[in-house]
Amino acid sequence: MSNYRIQGATGEWEVVIGLEVHAQVTSNAKLFSGAATAFGAEPNTQVALIDAAMPGMLPVPNKECIRQAVRTGMAINAEINKYSRFDRKNYFYADLPQGYQISQLYHPIVGEGSLTIEADEKAGIPEDKVIGIERIHVEQDAGKLMHDQHPTMSYVDLNRVGVALMEIVSRPDMTSPAEAGAYLSKLRTILRYVGSCDGNMDQGSMRADVNVSVRRPGEELGTRTETKNVNSVRFVMQAIEHEANRQVDELEAGRKIVQETRLFDPTTGSTRSMRSKEDAHDYRYFPDPDLLPLILEDDFLEDCRNSLPELPDAKKARYETELGLSAYNAQVLTADVDTARWFERLLAETAKASGKQPAEVAKQAANWLISELFGALNKLGTSLEASPVTPEKGGDLLALIAKGTISGSAAKQVLEIMLETGDAPEAIVEREGLKQESDTGAIEAEIDKVLAANEDKVAQYKDGKVALFGFFVGQTMKAMKGKGNPQVVNEILKSKLG
Repeated sequence: MSNYRIQGATGEWEVVIGLEVHAQVTSNAKLFSGAATAFGAEPNTQVALIDAAMPGMLPVPNKECIRQAVRTGMAINAEINKYSRFDRKNYFYADLPQGYQISQLYHPIVGEGSLTIEADEKAGIPEDKVIGIERIHVEQDAGKLMHDQHPTMSYVDLNRVGVALMEIVSRPDMTSPAEAGAYLSKLRTILRYVGSCDGNMDQGSMRADVNVSVRRPGEELGTRTETKNVNSVRFVMQAIEHEANRQVDELEAGRKIVQETRLFDPTTGSTRSMRSKEDAHDYRYFPDPDLLPLILEDDFLEDCRNSLPELPDAKKARYETELGLSAYNAQVLTADVDTARWFERLLAETAKASGKQPAEVAKQAANWLISELFGALNKLGTSLEASPVTPEKGGDLLALIAKGTISGSAAKQVLEIMLETGDAPEAIVEREGLKQESDTGAIEAEIDKVLAANEDKVAQYKDGKVALFGFFVGQTMKAMKGKGNPQVVNEILKSKLG
C-alpha cells in the first residue's frame, strides 16, 4: 500500500486514481476504412469516404486492429470475449462527421486483466503491486480542430477520424502519482513489446484520461474528476498532484467536488474545468445497426496467443535466473523493448566473437551497456537507436577484453574513438597501439628488472609488508606503458615474490 498522503489543514487525505489509456493500434489502415494513419501527414490527406461520413458508406472492421486488441488482452492475462459488439456513442462535434462515435460499451472485446508494477522505495512504492484492468474496448478516434490557423475561424483536420484506438480502463487501484506513473510506463512497455501500439505519447498515439478523487483514509470513494488527453508520464503525475491538492483545498473550504471533465496545462502544471462530466446515458448508446457482432474463433485466438513475444516480466526473470544478472540490470535492460533487443544482439555477438557461451559473457555485456555505452551516449545526447556503435561492434569490443587483447582502461579509449568515427574496434586497437601484452616472456623480463631495481622493497615484502605488492604491479605496468596484461602480471609477480 502506498504511503502517499496529502496533508491538509484539517488532517490527512488519501488519493484514489484510475486511468483510461487510449492507445492507437498499430495497423495498416483505420478501424473501418482503408485510409492511411501516418503521423504528420498534411491535413485531410488521409480521409476515406467513410471517414468523412458520406451517405451510403458502410463500416467494415479491420481484422488486424481486432487481432492487436486481442493480443494486448492476452499480454495482460485478461479474459478475451469471444462475443463482442459495437455501439454508437451519439454526440455532435465539428471534428466527428458522423455525429456519433463507434465504440464498445456493453460488450467489449477484452474483459478483466491486470499488470504488476515493481517496488520502488525512492518513489514511495514499497512493494510490488497488482493493478486491475477492467476492460479493453476498441473504438474509432475523432478528428482535430485547429484554432491557431486563422484569426476568426477554426479549421478541421479529419486525418485522425476513424483511427483505431484501444481504450484500456484500469481499476481505481492507484493511490499516488508514482503508482500511476509506474502503471502507465509498464503498460507502455507491454504495448511496445506486443507491437500493438508504438507508445509515442508525444505524437498522440498514446494518451491518458486521468480520474482522481480524494477521501479521508478508509472512507467511501469521493467524487471524481476526469482530466482528458494527458500525453506523457510526467504530465500524468503532475496532473494528479495538482488535481488532488485542488480537491483537498475545495473540500476543506466547505465546498463540494463537481463531477466534471478537466484539461491539463503543461506550462503551469495545473488543471482547469472544461465541461460537466457526462454519464453513459447522456450519449444515448445503442448497438450499431451497420455492424454485426464480432465472433472470435478458437483458431484465431490460438494464432494470436502464439504470436506473442516473450514479455518484459518473463524476460526479466530469465535474465536473472539463466544469465545471472542482478535484478537492477535485468530491470533496466527489459524496461524498453528496443533496449532488450539491442542487448540480446550484443550478447549473441559477444559470445560469437569470444567463443564463449552467452551466459558466460552476459554480466560483462550488461555492465558495459548500462555503465559505459549508456553513459557515453547520454553525454552525447544520442539515443541507443542512433548510436554509431552497433551491437556487432560492441560485441567485437567486449570480445577483445574477454580474450585479454586489450585492458579495461584501453577499452574506454576505444569506445570513445568508436563513437567519434564509427570505426571497428580491432582497427582502432591496431592504429592506436592499444594491444595488451600477454607474452609471459616479455612480462617476466620487465618484472625481473623491477625487482632488481627495488631489492629493499622486495625484502620488506618478504618480511610481511604485503601492501607493497601493488607497488610492484604499478612499476611493472609503468615500465610496459600500461600494456601488460594485469592478470598475467599478477600471476608472475606472485610466483616470483613467493
